[in-house]
Amino acid sequence: MTSQKRDRSDALSREARTLTPGGVHSNVRLAGPPVFFDRGEGAWLYDVDGNDYLDYLLGQGPNFLGHAPAKVNDVVAREMRRGSVFGAQHALENRAGELFLDTVRWPERVRFGMTGTESDQAALRLARAATGRGKFVRFEGTYHGWLDNVLASTEDGVTSPASAGQLPHHLDDTYFLPYNDAASLEATLAAHDDIAAVILEPVMCNSGVIPPRPDYLARVRELCDQHAVVLIFDEVITGFRLALGGAAERFGVTPDLAVYGKAMAGGWPVSALAGKAALMDLFADGVVHAGTFNSSVPACAAVIATLTTLREEPPYEQVEKHGSALMDQIRELAHTYALDLRVQGLPAAFHVSFGPQEPVHDHSGLAGLDLERYQRLARTLVDHGMWVAPRGIWYVSTAHGEHELDVATSRLDAALAAETT
Repeated sequence: MTSQKRDRSDALSREARTLTPGGVHSNVRLAGPPVFFDRGEGAWLYDVDGNDYLDYLLGQGPNFLGHAPAKVNDVVAREMRRGSVFGAQHALENRAGELFLDTVRWPERVRFGMTGTESDQAALRLARAATGRGKFVRFEGTYHGWLDNVLASTEDGVTSPASAGQLPHHLDDTYFLPYNDAASLEATLAAHDDIAAVILEPVMCNSGVIPPRPDYLARVRELCDQHAVVLIFDEVITGFRLALGGAAERFGVTPDLAVYGKAMAGGWPVSALAGKAALMDLFADGVVHAGTFNSSVPACAAVIATLTTLREEPPYEQVEKHGSALMDQIRELAHTYALDLRVQGLPAAFHVSFGPQEPVHDHSGLAGLDLERYQRLARTLVDHGMWVAPRGIWYVSTAHGEHELDVATSRLDAALAAETT
């Protein structure tokens, strides 16, 4: 696999850099190799030079059903023949909304959007309107979108804007706390009466795939109730991936509001904000939430088809089996080659890095890992036909089966052998 030819990808990459900054349309892709793809099918990607890749990036997560799932795309294609956007309501909205609420079960209302970033903003606006307070608590290393009031970088315990052009005061409405530390949240809520919401990834997937400690989420729920603070789960990654009801179902803790995306629509761009009626109904009473493409025909069709598939053919046992076996294989191969490669997370989404084997419980713990070394390994893995994220997160789809596990083991073996020679 190391003899891959990428002549066409290289040419397209050179052309792209004359058309768009950095040759990419999302800065996240700047860290990835300049490979151009022709198509995806199931758990596989095929580039314009004819190389194939076993995919554990899954488009940064949305392709939970694998690439180009016919059960979704056929429904979307059929419905789109009748129109895409009407600037008004259509019948599929009700079907998608009803199915969504019946699947997730705890919310009473839902609003569809396009991206997790904008739905997170809608959730924060709703919390401020409901409480009359202006600030919110979030956690170091979590990600809630790329807009100015939420994009942040934490280094050596200091949190600051993560982008040129961001002004420091854009983060002034935020209290940044360590994840998995209920005592710090308790102290902060007791000391400040201006907090509208606590927003968190119930599993800190964007940084290290760090699970909550036992009873941590339940304690966060309890503290929010004590201080009349709105609890927001950012389930953009965990929703429909960890269970039909997402992290709320898996960990048995119900938020007031939650944001969903990625796995809910078979690769189509859809997000959702769901929650209690008393909060959500404020959107019809003075709180603005808008968007031309919200609840478009293809979006609603994709939600209906995806959730129907997940309900009728629950994939969670299969995903857990594959992810667990893959994590074990990575550990075994690391031992074989005497590499301090470590794996942490859940079978459906886990993190691979170099460093001590002890579990990491918060963002500061990532400082003890050699993330740059893993980025180099990721490039080697790509050269050996494994499509993975440089930042270490691996996603498992419903399309990954026994064959894919065998291929993954073989290609991982070859890549790690190359890493040690």
